[in-house]
Amino acid sequence: MLTLPTTLTQVQAQDCLRQLTVGVHSEPAAQVVVDAADLRSFDSSALAVLLALRRECARAGKRFAVQGLPQRLRDLASLYGIEGLLPSA
Repeated sequence: MLTLPTTLTQVQAQDCLRQLTVGVHSEPAAQVVVDAADLRSFDSSALAVLLALRRECARAGKRFAVQGLPQRLRDLASLYGIEGLLPSA
């Protein structure tokens, strides 16, 4: 399982994505679950990171799911029309 940090804004997005991408390829399971339960401070960059991880999982032949997505981030995903791209674990 991969874990998002407590803060994920534009400032942290690139480094966070780099670290999590390594994690995608290290996960032995056919499904990569991203735990977002600790996420407290974020902007739309958090969605960009999750979508990039989804694409990386697809390239690696793995399924992608998210658990613990904060309600505000779910609302933002819904506003952008991408909630279906972030399946719950």
